Amino acid sequence: MPLSLRVYYEDTDAAGIVYYANYLRFLERGRTELLRHLGHEQSALATRRIAFAVRSVQAEYLRPAKLDDLIVVETVVESVGRAQVGFAQQINRNGEHLLDARIRVACIDPVRGKPVPMPCDIYQQLKALCVQPAQPATERSE
Repeated sequence: MPLSLRVYYEDTDAAGIVYYANYLRFLERGRTELLRHLGHEQSALATRRIAFAVRSVQAEYLRPAKLDDLIVVETVVESVGRAQVGFAQQINRNGEHLLDARIRVACIDPVRGKPVPMPCDIYQQLKALCVQPAQPATERSE
């Protein structure tokens, strides 16, 4: 699911380039908007004692985004378990690939801070969106 964002002054360092940690904020917005698109707002999830906490991040910074750039965050569901979700995310600018990331999140009870199974409705929706990750060329059968 694509999400367009503008790079603001507050997102950049002294050179006008997006500070590396701010890409994580952009990626978070992409995942949040995917959930919202499925009908699950963060505030409503909190009333159900459901939250998603990042367990791991793998990011490859390819090119810098700069002040005033219009960037697009692409979010794809790569794997779904009963209590965790794996996302593949990209950030692009005018078709130019800026960042690749793999994010794994756990479903937790925010009051107890413990993992819990995802509610069935969310699990089914994410499972339906799940795509298989691309295999490297060396692993493809011919």
